[in-house]
Amino acid sequence: MTPPAERRLLTPEEYREAQASPEFQELRRRFRRFAFPMTVAFLAWYLLYVLLSTYASEFMATSVFGNVNVGILLGLGQFVTTFAITHLYVAHADKRTDPIADEMRDRLEHHEYAPDAPGTGPSSNEGATRG
Repeated sequence: MTPPAERRLLTPEEYREAQASPEFQELRRRFRRFAFPMTVAFLAWYLLYVLLSTYASEFMATSVFGNVNVGILLGLGQFVTTFAITHLYVAHADKRTDPIADEMRDRLEHHEYAPDAPGTGPSSNEGATRG
């Protein structure tokens, strides 16, 4: 078994160059376009559940079958929703954000964001990923 290659620590300038790159801006945009609406939707759904539990207890106590009522089904729906959002995020990340993040990591590891590297910097469009 070969020992792992020693990694060089990146400089703050390299991180700033990477952060200013078009790839990073696109990565942030894609993440935010998924995360913010999904977060708002889930919090609204959770708040609706809490409000129904607090102010519509008769509705939540409505029997569906046996000892199972609407409140229990909506409560279990919270878990189902959490797993569904996780699945959707993993699929979104695999398709829309991970390729950009992998490319950026490779560029950082190969010192392409170093201040003296040609074709890098905030004004460079070289290597920009669009999707």
